[in-house]
Amino acid sequence: MQISKMWKAVVAAVAAGAGSLSVAVTDDTVTAAEGWAALCAVLAALGFTWAVPNKPGEGS
Repeated sequence: MQISKMWKAVVAAVAAGAGSLSVAVTDDTVTAAEGWAALCAVLAALGFTWAVPNKPGEGS
């Protein structure tokens, strides 16, 4: 199965954002700092995951 670089980055960004926001809402409110931290986590996950190349398949 081949996963494109774009979808790999999207899944990583969603996971990072969801993880960060799930910690932020434990006190039933999201502060500006927690929002910025979630945004930074999403952007970092997008950037780092996009930069890492996929492993070539066995037939390649």
